[in-house]
Amino acid sequence: MTANNRQQLLTFVALAALVLLVGDRFILTPLVKSWNDRAARIIELRKNVSKGAQILDREPTVRTRWKEMSANTLASDNSEAEDQVFKAFDRWAQESRISISSIKPQWKHNSEDYLTLECRVDAAGNLAALARFLYSVERDALALKVDAVEITARDNNGSQLALGLLVSGLVLTPKDK
Repeated sequence: MTANNRQQLLTFVALAALVLLVGDRFILTPLVKSWNDRAARIIELRKNVSKGAQILDREPTVRTRWKEMSANTLASDNSEAEDQVFKAFDRWAQESRISISSIKPQWKHNSEDYLTLECRVDAAGNLAALARFLYSVERDALALKVDAVEITARDNNGSQLALGLLVSGLVLTPKDK
């Protein structure tokens, strides 16, 4: 092989390597990255479509549950809502045979869509009575949520207990259309 042929062969190989490098850097690598990104996006969109289909399938159940929950919220009138809560606490206290020493209501304006009525309740009784009382509060259809519970002993042997309870009640304020 002559020097001229060798020089032409090396030039051809160098140009081919340069074309492959440029093709890899500017064509193949961006295309592969684009395909991988597109495949990941397709997977994400399929998950979203599947999730949306599940939500649509559950729509009647969710709407029914929402109607039940919104029907059990407290009354829109503040004094009427407080009266509802006071009567409920009185009913639960009589059923469980505990004595309530105080109920301190406080209104919170969290949003335009709803209000919450927070009540601090102080009561006393034995362990079984307090357990029945807490069970009644949790199981009632009234839209109350137990936020905090404090139980302390009032005597040395723990037969009389004091209960500090913080509950919040929901009042929906519908927007005028």
